[in-house]
Amino acid sequence: MTTHSLEARIQRLEDRAALHELIGRYGVAMDDRNLDAFPVLFTDDCVIRSQDGVMNAAGLRVITELFRGRFKVLGPSNHVSHDKLLTFSDTDPNHATGLVLSHAEMQRKGQPMLAAMRYHDKYRRDDGVWKFEERLLTFFYYVATAEYLDAFGEGISTRMRAYDEHRAADWPESLATWKQYHGG
Repeated sequence: MTTHSLEARIQRLEDRAALHELIGRYGVAMDDRNLDAFPVLFTDDCVIRSQDGVMNAAGLRVITELFRGRFKVLGPSNHVSHDKLLTFSDTDPNHATGLVLSHAEMQRKGQPMLAAMRYHDKYRRDDGVWKFEERLLTFFYYVATAEYLDAFGEGISTRMRAYDEHRAADWPESLATWKQYHGG
């Protein structure tokens, strides 16, 4: 077991707390439609993607415009992050990765919707401040609230219902561990 100095251990705790706050500030910025917060959240070269390909933007200016367009079809929202699994680089103290389990309640095109998401993140300390370097959104479901219960009964092919055409969910059925467990 590697032992670290008290100072290094305290720094890791401070870094972990800063990343938790960053993740929380992202949700607040989304819900408040606060585009002015983006330079504090994202690196200048940040990449935002979704597994379904709907979101794909690189660079702070392009990401800001992406969200400006998304906000036009969204009404009020409430983003809630749950567990945060953070891993710090062994070789570079300014880099970390994370898996963030999350839910969102929102209106899209006037319809109340629910989403369960996982954010696959890369973080970078930029001028002493932790920011998102990359975010990949994956969905377990994204459905109208009236269809919530039905979406689970029909399986993977219909749990993504935010768009005109129903789509397959990103997980868990596609995960190697899921397939192995279920003999697939």
